[in-house]
Amino acid sequence: MAQDSVIKPGSTIGILGGGQLGRMMAMSAAQLGYKVIGYAPEGDTVAEDVCHDFFANGWGDKPALAAFASKCDVVTWEFENVPVSAVEMIPPQMLAPHPRALEVAQDRLKEKRFVEGLGGTPAPYASVDSDAEYRDAAGRIGAPGILKTCREGYDGKGQWRVATDRDVDSVRFPGRSCVYEGFVDFEAEFSVILVRAKDGEVRFWDSTHNVHHAGMLSTSTLPAPAIVGEQVEEARGLAKKVAEALNYVGVLTLEFFATAKGPVFNEMAPRVHNSGHWTIEGAATSQFENHIRAVCGLPLGDTTTRFASIEMRNIVGAEALTAHEKLADDGEAHLHLYGKSEAREGRKMGHWTRVGQASA
Repeated sequence: MAQDSVIKPGSTIGILGGGQLGRMMAMSAAQLGYKVIGYAPEGDTVAEDVCHDFFANGWGDKPALAAFASKCDVVTWEFENVPVSAVEMIPPQMLAPHPRALEVAQDRLKEKRFVEGLGGTPAPYASVDSDAEYRDAAGRIGAPGILKTCREGYDGKGQWRVATDRDVDSVRFPGRSCVYEGFVDFEAEFSVILVRAKDGEVRFWDSTHNVHHAGMLSTSTLPAPAIVGEQVEEARGLAKKVAEALNYVGVLTLEFFATAKGPVFNEMAPRVHNSGHWTIEGAATSQFENHIRAVCGLPLGDTTTRFASIEMRNIVGAEALTAHEKLADDGEAHLHLYGKSEAREGRKMGHWTRVGQASA
């Protein structure tokens, strides 16, 4: 790796987005000796608490984005819905990953076609741009299924389940581009999280068993069921192809269904991921630290799992109000609260990580 590709400690990392992922990235960056400047529209920007400086400006504010970039040595992002138009205002040589990763991940239809082109298998799907197309897709693919907006849906938002053929009429086409997906009969859900360096080196963390409730991740656990172990190498192969096709630098996540016919691709996230929060305590190097290492051109850290069993559990809504009290009941649990001001129903407020005995 060329020495001039390394962003030296003492330099400044810019993070687009102000949520909990940016917060944890900034904490890892500080540990490695970097300063962090955040950028996000005004709101509950919890990353601001741990940043050296913060720009609370809109995504279309060209002067503010230029001023932000002028203070940074490298710029990355913490969530996939940062507008591509805003990212394109940052000098391209400063960006990691490449903005094409956002272009693909922000559109579910484009994402599925991209992964298919690399040999991956998504759930049965159809493009839907009208009520008539929705009804036609539901008729061809069948129920159960799910109607999803192509853009800006996450954690169960922008999604409508169609449990039976009789439910087609009760789900209304939302008036914007969607994808209708057929139900996948799966035994387990899992994610492949990798980090790719500037020189193309790729490392993987172990794949957790992910359980969702109401479209939101609830728990990620290791060891995962046997079927995940049987399918993880094929899934990793696809994830690596995606990273290479995008010339990706940093942490990349692909989510899968483990089925009787092999791994079925669900979606990708060009960023650190909720199902990788366990790596803070459970891996030799966390996803957050390795993302910082990658975008700064530093050597990647070891991704080995350190414990025989691990559980990460999200803290949602009002659960956060009593989280500190539970520390007395479980002295081995690691509590992470994100500093959000309002414990709304269905809102991720933090997470627990419990680890078992150290791996041999």
